[in-house]
Amino acid sequence: MRSQNTASRFDEIYGSTSKAVLTYITAKCGRVADINDIFQDTYLELYHLLIKRGTDYVTNETALVMKIARQNVSKYYTLKERLRIFVSLSPKEDGAEAGISEQEADAFVTEEFVVDKIMLESARSLIERKPEVTRKVFYLFYDLGLTIPEISKELSISESSVKNKLYRTLKELRVLLNAKEEQSK
Repeated sequence: MRSQNTASRFDEIYGSTSKAVLTYITAKCGRVADINDIFQDTYLELYHLLIKRGTDYVTNETALVMKIARQNVSKYYTLKERLRIFVSLSPKEDGAEAGISEQEADAFVTEEFVVDKIMLESARSLIERKPEVTRKVFYLFYDLGLTIPEISKELSISESSVKNKLYRTLKELRVLLNAKEEQSK
């Protein structure tokens, strides 16, 4: 019975706080690639807290989850890592390229798939070469569905700067994808 109560309380808190927490983490983290890890760690810690202390422990759910998120962002980046991210002259991201397995490749051996994959990789590559703030704007706008004024507030930049980053990158994407489409014909 207690575990059902804990799970339902967790779901309730998650539903009411997840968008705000994800927006906060996106604005504060150093790399877009780290957002999901920090987000999951935050809610995992919340769940463990609910199990340990009980569901009555939470009186202000938003404040509690935001506190956990702030702590996780701080823990996630050591001082050296934060300095490397924000002072680095090289925009290169760590990590290996994601590929597809041989089994998946056998399942999708069509020219259309290959063309779509090439176009998608080109678009992803273009966005990854953009400054971190531009990638955050894209993430907040397209993945979280935030408006331009909301993004401006969360990232502490002007609305015109948000629009500029968004629309200039979209224009570059259109040019790139049109060129790729012409090449494939």
